[in-house]
Amino acid sequence: MTATRTTRAEPLAGKIALVAGATRGAGRAIAVQLGAAGATVYVTGRTTREQVSEMGRAGETIEETAELVDAAGGEGIAVPADHLQADQVRALIERVDRDHGRLDILVNDIWGGNFLLDFNTRMWDVALDRGLRMLDLGVKSHIITSSIALPLLVRQPGGLVIEVTDGTAETNKGFRENFYYDLAKNAPIRMAFILGEELKNTGCTAVAVTPGFIRSEEMLDVFGLTEDNWLDGIDKQRHWALSESPLYIGRGVAALAADPERARWNGQSLDSGRLAKEYGITDADGSRPDVWGYMLAEQAGKKPSVQDYR
Repeated sequence: MTATRTTRAEPLAGKIALVAGATRGAGRAIAVQLGAAGATVYVTGRTTREQVSEMGRAGETIEETAELVDAAGGEGIAVPADHLQADQVRALIERVDRDHGRLDILVNDIWGGNFLLDFNTRMWDVALDRGLRMLDLGVKSHIITSSIALPLLVRQPGGLVIEVTDGTAETNKGFRENFYYDLAKNAPIRMAFILGEELKNTGCTAVAVTPGFIRSEEMLDVFGLTEDNWLDGIDKQRHWALSESPLYIGRGVAALAADPERARWNGQSLDSGRLAKEYGITDADGSRPDVWGYMLAEQAGKKPSVQDYR
């Protein structure tokens, strides 16, 4: 039987999603996989074919992401937006409301602050403007977007808010090597918890999710590798053997969004490895990497095998 817009092959048919920060990496993969599940996906970011964000990565644009959503079977709509500018976010949400009258899935994947990182540098030795910019990119942008988008999302029950971050509540108990990065990546976890409490009575859900060691376009460039030869990087970083493609977290989020019982995760933080186990999904190569589980086992004094976590 040929799949239609109402078959199980497209469990998100008719759903309207917004992936804020869908230019590259996890955001792009999430947008594409939501589209593959049948959703209409608004994809936003600061890098377009006409302008480039402060990250300076001109080769990755929101227009390309929208085209990938289309190719996957959904409908991609690219909207340039700086999520630190409330007027731009407000115009975006007004457009979604005008065109569809609803918002079913909000994914806050806004970041773009890796170039500001000063690992192994004490808080008072980090330039203040660099640190505060990280908090703007990773925290303030999420707050602005949720504040403006949630009135539309809660208009009907069943809405889902996903805060994308780096690490779970459990794995982030330890020091994240940079004061500002630690705050920026723990805040979305707490946001999901607080929003989960506030959304309960609306029939909506909030969850924080994190990829593992993601082989984003930027990370592959750091290693001087491509997705075709990524295995060559294992000698450079031992956890690279448990790295994952962006597709992995994309599939996990799409499965979560399509889960009619997703409210059971309300307020929690989930990593890609757990999502894979819960929903029976795999990475592109058929594996199920779980770098966070591996690292927790190491921290507990065990000697885990890479093979047992891939």
